[in-house]
Amino acid sequence: MAQKSNNSPNGPDNFLGRLINGRWLWAIVIAIVVVAFSLSSLFAQGARQVDTNVGLQLLNDHQVKSAKIYDGDQRVELQLKEDYKQGSNNYGSSVKFYYVQPRAEEVVRAMNGAQLESYTDQPVENSFLGSLISLLLPVLLFGAIFWLLMGRMGGNSSVMSFAKSRAKKFNKDNPTVRFSDVAGVDEALAELEEVREFLAEPEKFTRLGAKIPKGVLLYGPPGTGKTLLAKAVAGEAGAPFYSISGSDFVEMFVGVGASRVRDLFKEAKSNPAAIVFVDEIDAVGRRRGVGMGGGNDEREQTLNQLLVEMDGFDGNSNVIVIAATNRPDVLDPALLRPGRFDRQIGVDAPDMKGRQRILEVHAAGKPIDRRVDLGQVAKRTPGFTGADLANVMNEAALLTARDNGNVIDDRAIDEAIDRVMAGPQRASRIMSEHERKVTAYHEGGHALVAAALRNSAPVTKITILPRGRALGYTMVMPQDDKYSTTRHELLDQMAYAMGGRAAEEIVFHDPSTGAANDIQKASDTARKMVADYGMSALLGSVKLGSDDTEPFMGGDPSAARNYSDKTAYKIDIEVRKLLEEAHDEAFQILVENRDVLDRLAFALLEKETLLENEIAEIFKDVRKRPEREHWYSKEGRERTDIPPVKAPSELAAEKNGLEGDSDPTVAMKAPTTASMPTAPEHTEPGQNLPGQGGQPQQMPHPGTQDIEDTDPTVAMPPQQYPEQQFPGQYPEQHPGRQNGQQQNPYPYNPNQNPYGGSDERG
Repeated sequence: MAQKSNNSPNGPDNFLGRLINGRWLWAIVIAIVVVAFSLSSLFAQGARQVDTNVGLQLLNDHQVKSAKIYDGDQRVELQLKEDYKQGSNNYGSSVKFYYVQPRAEEVVRAMNGAQLESYTDQPVENSFLGSLISLLLPVLLFGAIFWLLMGRMGGNSSVMSFAKSRAKKFNKDNPTVRFSDVAGVDEALAELEEVREFLAEPEKFTRLGAKIPKGVLLYGPPGTGKTLLAKAVAGEAGAPFYSISGSDFVEMFVGVGASRVRDLFKEAKSNPAAIVFVDEIDAVGRRRGVGMGGGNDEREQTLNQLLVEMDGFDGNSNVIVIAATNRPDVLDPALLRPGRFDRQIGVDAPDMKGRQRILEVHAAGKPIDRRVDLGQVAKRTPGFTGADLANVMNEAALLTARDNGNVIDDRAIDEAIDRVMAGPQRASRIMSEHERKVTAYHEGGHALVAAALRNSAPVTKITILPRGRALGYTMVMPQDDKYSTTRHELLDQMAYAMGGRAAEEIVFHDPSTGAANDIQKASDTARKMVADYGMSALLGSVKLGSDDTEPFMGGDPSAARNYSDKTAYKIDIEVRKLLEEAHDEAFQILVENRDVLDRLAFALLEKETLLENEIAEIFKDVRKRPEREHWYSKEGRERTDIPPVKAPSELAAEKNGLEGDSDPTVAMKAPTTASMPTAPEHTEPGQNLPGQGGQPQQMPHPGTQDIEDTDPTVAMPPQQYPEQQFPGQYPEQHPGRQNGQQQNPYPYNPNQNPYGGSDERG
């Protein structure tokens, strides 16, 4: 059971917390005010006040029996012989009036001539209780307000505990997540299983001289299961598990963050062994830099204390720190070095087998139709994270319940996938027949260009039904998981992106604004190819510009453009050339296949949605483009047609007379040279790909896109992987591979459609 540290459920701190956060505090404050007013009225004199002239007139008219003058208050109290009435008001027989100092002699003369039975001078004596109340009441009110604000601000049950750690301590029974409940991240599970085993059987490792790792950093895009892995560690660990968010260290008071770090590790060190989990550590662990005034801030003090606690002069080998972040590029290098975070585990989107296992986990307990093949569902969801797949199964269950169904069938799951990728269908958005026709040709242009190109993934779905912000979309999905992208594939993706605009120009001779997002993606792709991926024969294999430009994280803003104006001009020329050639190629494909384009547009207008088998029937006579030419980064280099070696699996397949699965990067014979009339030798297209490894963007799903897709192309996947290099992990920080290891910490999974999107023609 999760509980806050150092707090007893029935202890005084818990009572004070309920007092602060409940209605009792307000009841106490109101009671104090009521009592104060009651006491003040109780100690107040009973005489009613009249005007000074009235009091003097009563004295002059000999209606006063006795009088008392209060020195210091300049107050006179009169005891009348009869009740004094003024109109309908009866003031009674006891009245009082006040006078100013200049009229003191007049008051004395009136009293001397009033023939009073008694006359007394009374010095003022303040009531001790009244003085005490008047003194303490403001103090109590301000103190109560301060108590309330401190309690609500800190979120802790004790008011003065704002400098204490807010970490929650879990025992072995809570949470109930176990390693068996986590699927699709086998490598991360293996690493964390070793951590758990180290805590359970340390002698197994210490006898070999091994030391327990002090820190494990889980990094990856949102929704891949980093926090779920931590929950599984908490459920499996036999040691105390402390969980805290990185933002919990940050507070409005200076020094509170560092104090909470010290308190957290002090409590963790009190155990023989303990695990501390810090979620979203980038909130406190960002790279240190200079502030606007040249100084540091409270977050840096917190980070410095965290560095000391993890591996300072006073070692703490009994505490293992597990942290999670989706921004490893912004973390301070001192936090990432061995001795602090010894292990840095990437948690990426699962592959097809991983997706199937995740779907099986989330399908457990749900009435799934026996005809549903979760393996096929996994094939239709490349690039989906664990959170996306959980959302798909939940949406399918909700749709089935909405239709009063009893089992979740393929129809519900297919609709759930579309909802996760592009949002719910908008039946209320009624388009005119002309707009439907424009959308049909636009989507048909994308699909037809993809089908005619040699290096494009198959088209699996086309629809012109409005969904979310989209008027329609085309889904292009690879058959297998991919982890890199070639130049030819990027050229195809650029031509495919320009297919919608080209179709509008050919058919209507009046293009719409729907292709704006296509053009933006193609432009970003071309610029990436030229400036980042070194795929320009004119500029060569060089990285132009720097990603480390954030001044508050030690970067240099001037490094964003570390090239001359002349080079910038060349970049613009190359980008424009790539875009024009991609547009020309798409235009030529659609002109050559105009009959297929018309047939596809008619089918879309008739059925509104076409699936893979229907699309394949329409595209059976598409005129394919020839293979692209060989490309070298520099003209004049010796060219060779020697194919790559065959893999052992290919040789074994040939020996057995079978067709083996060949890796296109190793076992595929180099294509023969073919002329490309629209693509000169130095052409280099590109894709705006997140990540440093040159992989394309993935199939669409909602919520995390940096640039909103507003054109009716295809379901565009989000930019899950920011374009940052993981700091300090590899010896060289450049895209590509080194020694067989991928450089990018977020290897971009190109299994999804690179140019998806929605269209909102405006």
